[in-house]
Amino acid sequence: MRDDRAAVFVIDDDDSMRRSLDSLLRSVGLDVHLYASAQEFMRAVRPDAPGCLVLDVRLPGMSGLTFQQELAKAGIALPVIFITGHGDVPMTVRAMKAGAADFLTKPFEEQALLDAVDAAIERDRARRGDATRRAELEVRYRTLTEREREVMKHVVAGRVNKQIAAELGLSLVTVKVHRGQVMRKMLAKSVPELVRMADGLGLPHPT
Repeated sequence: MRDDRAAVFVIDDDDSMRRSLDSLLRSVGLDVHLYASAQEFMRAVRPDAPGCLVLDVRLPGMSGLTFQQELAKAGIALPVIFITGHGDVPMTVRAMKAGAADFLTKPFEEQALLDAVDAAIERDRARRGDATRRAELEVRYRTLTEREREVMKHVVAGRVNKQIAAELGLSLVTVKVHRGQVMRKMLAKSVPELVRMADGLGLPHPT
């Protein structure tokens, strides 16, 4: 079940730190979920909501940096904010190169964490919005016939109807019908909009 209320997932083996973060994050209206280990997080049923992960670098059983890699392998795209009392430059660089949203060294200012969480949640909202739009485009694209997809490919390449007719061995009238069907089914109001849709679908650019 989808929930638009933002959620923050905290993984830290320090109980006092978890409670402190829980209090801080709930004070600004966030839905907070606490875990003592990476394994506990992976076993839990999590809400389908925009959010982020506040992750301690040093965890029992699996380091936060290693867990970051495991999240990517599992297809979990939550932005990660690392917190640590033992950070160094190489560690920070490694985390950021792997896509971390932020890296905070304990003790950190409460506002610094809140700002990082806010930015990470907005990043996740944008990602989820892009994924939803992509899914909607894929549904529309699947309604096209094979011939309509061929016509769409030529339309987004900038070819006019006469060129498409010659390329596909069709009559001009048939091309116009297929083109109209493509625009209608894809809900495209213009060719530039159809081009953006093709890009959103990741369709190869025809030569």
